[in-house]
Amino acid sequence: MIKGKRELAASASRSLGQDAWTRLCANHMARIGGFLFVLMAIACLFGPLFSSYSGNLTNLEYGAQAPSAEHWFGTDDLGRDLLIRTLEGGRISIGVGFAATAVALLIGVAYGAIAGYAGRRTEAVMMRFVDALYALPFTIMVILLTVFLGRSILLIFLAIGAVEWLTMARIVRGQTKALCKQNFIEAAVTQGASHASIILRHVLPNIVGPVIIYATLTVPAVMMLESLLSFLGLGVQAPDSSWGILINEGAKKFDVYPWLLFFPALFFSVTLFALNFIGDGLRDALDPKDSK
Repeated sequence: MIKGKRELAASASRSLGQDAWTRLCANHMARIGGFLFVLMAIACLFGPLFSSYSGNLTNLEYGAQAPSAEHWFGTDDLGRDLLIRTLEGGRISIGVGFAATAVALLIGVAYGAIAGYAGRRTEAVMMRFVDALYALPFTIMVILLTVFLGRSILLIFLAIGAVEWLTMARIVRGQTKALCKQNFIEAAVTQGASHASIILRHVLPNIVGPVIIYATLTVPAVMMLESLLSFLGLGVQAPDSSWGILINEGAKKFDVYPWLLFFPALFFSVTLFALNFIGDGLRDALDPKDSK
């Protein structure tokens, strides 16, 4: 009996963050996903530093060679080492995923919080604008932004982020409307707190969970969108490479050089699965219904 009371007291003394972290660590698939993603990120970030080859170093005399002890992933038809090109491409693909997601979060969270907190008329106007953008095909919008703004990596970040914020705005708007009905928000209004203070100090800290969950699920979606743009020739431009470019090049020559498609597609698929496992684990861990 005493032991049971101590366990209850210890459980009650833990914060919601600690409780969520405990549930996340207990999720086997989330742990596997976290391990795989960290492994991929470290390999892409530091792997090329320990190689004597360069992803842009061509050797036309060597040409396309199958995987060997010298070139683990083989080489392409220009004699470039595919392992290094895959790792360097991973830097850009993962970087685009996180940078564009950050842009989407900044726009979506701010827009959704203001729309959810504002009055009905302001909310209606703001959300009808979101609905209008939703009616347009996402890929077409990104392609148009890329064509008009240019094809640099920075502009790709902005273009993709400027499209992916719509769902986040809807999520944050719904969470904000629900919070505004709570007593602590009404108390803050009664005490004369400013609107900006209420949003920053009371609303945003209470919607961190859904924002984190959606962010982890947005990263792989952004990476797939970047790969599609690169596949269409509208993404990262040569001599730089991304997993989308490598998959595009490998698909064209799959019948002759199958390794050019297999290894970039394998790295890309493993990274997407890992991020989705992490997102699913965070969704379960941060679910208020599971909180003790």
